[in-house]
Formats: sequence, structure tokens, C-alpha cells
Amino acid sequence: MQISDTDTIDKGQSEIFSNTMMKQESSKSSSAICTLFEGSYHYGLAAIANSLYAQGFTGDIYAGYRGQLPQWAAKAQPNEKLLWKDAVTLHINKDLTIHFLPLQTDYHLTNYKPDFMLELWDGPASGVEQLFYFDPDIIVDTRWSFFTEWVNYGIAVCEDLNSPLPTNHPRRKAWRKFFSGHGIHLNFREANYANGGFIGLKIEDKDFLRIWKLLQEKMALEIGGLGVSQFDSSQTKAVSFSDPHYYFSKTDQDALNAAIEAWKGETSFVGKEGMGFRSGSALLPHAVGGAKPWNRNAIKMAFQGNPPRRIDHCYWRNVKGPIVLYSSLYQIRKQTAHKIAALIGRFYKRS
Repeated sequence: MQISDTDTIDKGQSEIFSNTMMKQESSKSSSAICTLFEGSYHYGLAAIANSLYAQGFTGDIYAGYRGQLPQWAAKAQPNEKLLWKDAVTLHINKDLTIHFLPLQTDYHLTNYKPDFMLELWDGPASGVEQLFYFDPDIIVDTRWSFFTEWVNYGIAVCEDLNSPLPTNHPRRKAWRKFFSGHGIHLNFREANYANGGFIGLKIEDKDFLRIWKLLQEKMALEIGGLGVSQFDSSQTKAVSFSDPHYYFSKTDQDALNAAIEAWKGETSFVGKEGMGFRSGSALLPHAVGGAKPWNRNAIKMAFQGNPPRRIDHCYWRNVKGPIVLYSSLYQIRKQTAHKIAALIGRFYKRS
């Protein structure tokens, strides 16, 4: 499926940084990271930035946000070179930079991913050859070079907990029926169902983002707009997202998987182990659900039969720097609590 620029709305225009070293990097380049956050998710942003750096990533992280910047970003400076209203840049060290980009959208952030990535490629990240989106409750736990190799094999995605969805699964059949009514034809590719928390791709595959964005805009007509999602119970919704069998209950994630069916290029899946959803070598452990590592009471959860997860251990290993989130004493207390919780977890199991 080919999508022209007229099928989507370009919301931003900008240019590459003025810093000579950055220009040289991005012109040949390299890769860039992006994420979206608000509220307490800034803890996750700091931790994933630390983990990326620990795994060999150097360069720029673009963080779209709503609300206030966290205290740890207090030294960020205005950056008019980005041509993004009220953008500020924080130089973590000589190799790592975070650009904070305030968002002007009424979309729920989970539904804004393809729009944001397109805006970046048309603006601040225009010289970048590879662009990766990570939810801010993910930690990168393998060498960065793996990711830059991965996107050469197709759109890089990870299998979700709810995968697989076979060719005649009711959800897939419903997508095809809905989108065919809008002149968009989907073709079954494979049974894997992707998690919406991560995507990586090359500039040559930018059309995939246009497809994903277009499908979300069509989906919005069905769900009552892109300001709603399964994550926000405060919104009045046209449909019930509490119904797990509703074919757009996962909004952006369902549109992502429908886009994979509309896409004529290659897609490269990593299995459920990639995000730590089953045993195996996790690449990017993902804290799905409401309990995030930064607000999780490890000992209480362990007594409830929920011992610390891999993502919890990974998070607390990645808060020491280069962005320092907590005092040394607090880190020791939390790590000790996780060791105790792991021991408790040997005796308390969920039935």
C-alpha cells in the first residue's frame, strides 16, 4: 500500500542541529531514539536513556511530553535550532543528548506514535537513517548494535502477550471488514501480533508510518477519536475498551498490526521473549500493566504472589547514571527490598 503526503497531516517543520559534531553524525547516520511521556513516566525515560547509553548508544533522544519537565532535567536549555515551539535540550554528557519537545495535541499519547515519528523525520531528526520508538517503561538490555542491524531486515517489532492471532481470528477479520469499508485492503502476513511499545525502521520504510497514521485516523471514526485509549478510564468513550474482544480495544497496537497487513514491505518479529513476556533472552524488558518499577512496592507485591519481574531488576540497575534519579541510600534500600521480595516469591505463588 502506497501512501502519499496528502493522506496525512504534517504537523511540524524543523531542521537539524547546528552543532557541527551532531550534523556530521546525523548526515551519515546513525540512529535516533524517540519516546512519549507525561507524569511519573519521566522516571522511565531516565532509566531507558541510561540503559541505552550502557548498551553503546550515543546520540540524540527525542522525548515528546505533556505537563512539566522533571527536576532532573532542570538544566535543559532552550534550543531554537530545533524549530519546535518551546523545545529544550539537555546534554547528559558529550555522547548523549535528550531533546524535550512539548506536544500540542489532544491525542492520547499512545495514539500519537506514528505522528510523532513522522514529525521528527520531517524536522529535528531529518538527517537520521534509522529511527526507534520505545515506550518509557522499557529498558534496553542488549547491545545497541543489535537494533541497528535488526532494522535492515524489515520493520522491527516484538511479539505481544496476546499473540498469535491466526489468519481467521475474529479480530483480524473485523479489521479487514472495517478498513475495506474505507478503501484500505489488508492481507494476512503472519500470525504474530506485535506489541505497540516498540518499533524501529529505516528512512526507506517511512511509508509504514504513514500507513499506520492513516489507519489510526480511520479507526478514530469508530472509537470516538484518538484522544481515547484503553489506558485512560477517565474519558467518555464511544465504545467499551474493557471488552477484550473488541477489535480496536488496543487502539494504536491494533492499528499497528493492521498496518503490518497493509504494508507491502518486510517485517521482522522477535518473539515474546524479546520483551520478557516468556523465558529466554530479553532484548527490551517491558513493564506492561499498571505496576511500574518506580511505583511498585516489591515486598507487598511478593506477598501477593507477584515477585519482582525482570523489568524491575533491570530498572534498578539503570538508575545510577549517567542520569542519577535517586540517592545512593535510596537505591540500596530498593535493591535490598527486591532481594527480599525475590526470596518471598519462592514461597508465595499466585494460584
